Amino acid sequence: MEMASVAIFGGLTVAAIVVASVVPLATAVGLLAPVPLALVAARTRPRALIAASVAATGVSFAMAGTGAAATVLGSALVGGIVGDTKRRGRGLGTITMASLIASPIIGGLSVLVLLVLVPLRKLALEALGNTIGGLVKLLDNFPALSGLADTVDSLGNSMVDQWWIWMWVSGALGTALSLAVAWWLLGGVVGRLADVPSEDTLDAGDVADGDAPVGPLPLTLSGVGFRYGPEMPQVLDDVHVTLTPGEFVAVVGANGSGKSTLAKILAGRAPTSGSVTRPGAAGLGRHGGTAMVLQRPETQMLGSRVADDVVWGLPPGVDVDVEALLAEVGLAGLGARETSDLSGGQQQRLAVAAALAREPALLIADEVTSMVDPTGRDELLALLADLPSRRGMTVVLITHRGAEAAAADRVVHLHLGRVIDHPPQWVPRPGSVEEPVVLTGLDAVPGAATGEPLLVLDSVGHTYLRGSPWQVKALHDVSLTVCRGDGVLVVGGNGSGKTTLAWIMAGLIGPTAGTADLRGKPVTGQVGDVALAFQHARLQLQKQTVGDEIMAAGGIEVGTAEVARVLESVGLPREMAARRIDSLSGGQMRRVVLAGLVARRPKVLILDEPLAGVDPYARTEIVAMLARLRADGLTIVIISHDLTDLDAVVNRRVQLTDGTLATLSEPSKTLGTPNFQSASPEVAE
Repeated sequence: MEMASVAIFGGLTVAAIVVASVVPLATAVGLLAPVPLALVAARTRPRALIAASVAATGVSFAMAGTGAAATVLGSALVGGIVGDTKRRGRGLGTITMASLIASPIIGGLSVLVLLVLVPLRKLALEALGNTIGGLVKLLDNFPALSGLADTVDSLGNSMVDQWWIWMWVSGALGTALSLAVAWWLLGGVVGRLADVPSEDTLDAGDVADGDAPVGPLPLTLSGVGFRYGPEMPQVLDDVHVTLTPGEFVAVVGANGSGKSTLAKILAGRAPTSGSVTRPGAAGLGRHGGTAMVLQRPETQMLGSRVADDVVWGLPPGVDVDVEALLAEVGLAGLGARETSDLSGGQQQRLAVAAALAREPALLIADEVTSMVDPTGRDELLALLADLPSRRGMTVVLITHRGAEAAAADRVVHLHLGRVIDHPPQWVPRPGSVEEPVVLTGLDAVPGAATGEPLLVLDSVGHTYLRGSPWQVKALHDVSLTVCRGDGVLVVGGNGSGKTTLAWIMAGLIGPTAGTADLRGKPVTGQVGDVALAFQHARLQLQKQTVGDEIMAAGGIEVGTAEVARVLESVGLPREMAARRIDSLSGGQMRRVVLAGLVARRPKVLILDEPLAGVDPYARTEIVAMLARLRADGLTIVIISHDLTDLDAVVNRRVQLTDGTLATLSEPSKTLGTPNFQSASPEVAE
């Protein structure tokens, strides 16, 4: 993970330098080039900066020549100085002193390069002479500027004759300016990322192991505690867990209880207290070691084709029967498909196949079913539950769903960073049967509209990359009327077009066919009146703290009292207003987004998977809040795979199948105000 981010920052430096080198009037962009490398130096180990600098130098040389490559090296030096100064906590005085020392040295390096590379020096001086000569001829066309032309000609001759002095002075001044710009910009960036761990949070524990033999199991955690920094809160406290080969273990708990952190400890992250005992190294990603499948499979896909992704990163000589592996996870015959064309459920199965290609002894699945439709969810659960008996590996599934936890051999329940000795109430007890969720009433009469038409879609269609060989038709001939006070649930399988429909209804993209109007006018011209909560909450959070985020989303009229009110309405304590966004769990981020949208008081509220990754207690609180908002007259459209949990909020369903509006139905349950209990975990248990 660390090297992936370093590669991105190196690419940003290359982009800035290449643009400055080849685009006229864009030279100033080069001043930004040291900033990404300065961030690398401030947040990672020195070897990461060296790796980024070497790679960026090679790429810039291939794209824009020797000059660009030399500029990258200078940017690396500047970035290294600024980043190291920031990391050590030094101030303006230190960077000023470093600038006085480093600027003449870096400027002198430019002179040294041109002294050694004679052909390059001749070419550069010839280009400089031609540029000045052209400027002089231009000025000679204006008699009133003849004096200026003589001055420019004399100055140009001096620059060519005494090039090393001019190069040294200009290089030193440019370096000093770059240091100042990088220092100024980096201050804000480093402050924004202060709460984000700079080290690789997954395999940091294996760094010291080097080439130690892989042996993740059996595994014993004894009194394990963990915090992400000296000033950060305790995430895990006195945790005792054992894992043996061939078992299926579910990890459950409320949002922020430490489940994902526990997964990192199991995967090789070193705890800050306590001990982890295993026969060898955790071996994350190594053959026979530990594999992880995350909540968002697209973040793990590296190959452009399905078959390529399965074997991506495997060492040379490893023989993998890709077709058999794909068949095992339910992707038979899809080896030649583009990974971007897969549905969410297929992408998750592909991530499992890539993990199985390493033949791991320990497979950790972190909320892998949260973004998957019910059919894909059942298939994934069946696949994971069968792996211990069929392959002899241990599977750890982190989940918020009772049926998934009940399928495990045993349940590890985390609460406030500690292990509780009994499962939560929402996990079915052994021997109990959970009824499957079935979408019923498809032939029922649509629910009656509760007010005048508000959001009207007429024959809407949308095609991505229209007119290109890669065009994809996401929606076609969708007609839907959302009335004031309506509660509409949009259901459908992965890839059916639900998210595209949400973006069109919010006005973020326009339909390529048909019309989408809000109060009689195109919704694309009224962005903000329809509020949209994205499927991935982190992409929507822009401020440093929770309170600032809610006030920014709600507008200038939202004060601290309103922030406290909306936080409590989504099941978060008002004290969380001071928390930094990057310290929140995924479920907490989702609720902060919802709080900000509620504070905005939009005409229509569209929620894309509002319950994904949210624990059952928070789920109950969110559903209760949405029911109250709709009872107060707010129009709500919800996109979700949770077919019955939201019946108390909506009065009708819209079902999408392959981009087409298939059916309208009333919810399967009788509408009304439910008897919600917003009990906290410790009270409910």
